[in-house]
Amino acid sequence: MIATGAGLPADRPLTVDDLDFLPDDGSRYELDDGVLVVSPAPANIHQLVVSRLQVLLSAACPDEFLVVSGNGVAMTRTQYRIPDLVVVRVQRFDLAAKSVDSPPESSRSRWPHRAQRCTTATARRACTQSSGLPGYWIVTPDPGKPALTAYELRAGEYRLVAEASGDEVFRAQLPFSADIVPAALVASPTRR
Repeated sequence: MIATGAGLPADRPLTVDDLDFLPDDGSRYELDDGVLVVSPAPANIHQLVVSRLQVLLSAACPDEFLVVSGNGVAMTRTQYRIPDLVVVRVQRFDLAAKSVDSPPESSRSRWPHRAQRCTTATARRACTQSSGLPGYWIVTPDPGKPALTAYELRAGEYRLVAEASGDEVFRAQLPFSADIVPAALVASPTRR
């Protein structure tokens, strides 16, 4: 268990409710089987890619979906993640809620499950499969080698369905159609 001096209990796994006691300091506070995982605020290139991807997906998004960034997703009381972007069905998005409380339709992040701590890439994939998340993407925000890798849940396992790098076009089908070029996501902004 973990105690951070912020009034968090040290005698039990942390829950989503315990996150209310943490400071709003720009860090990402997530839970993995009740263990607090703290990540620093993302770098500029990361945020630029997320912003551009959200604009592209929002433009292609059908009315029954929403593309949102920075939303926490509570799978269980002890599993809470903050993917960069999530696609959710409009009818399942509660404006008054602090987070999404069920798996989104798609995510640009890996998804954990409470049965196993997700500390390696292989474990994270197994955890994500257990959650039932239909698909996820991993974007590599490297200006020299930008890439996008897409996975979809098929027959209970994640399958690699597409890879695109540089100026190649990734044609997404899940949860809706959209064309994405990794190089465009990392292109240097022009100054006016």
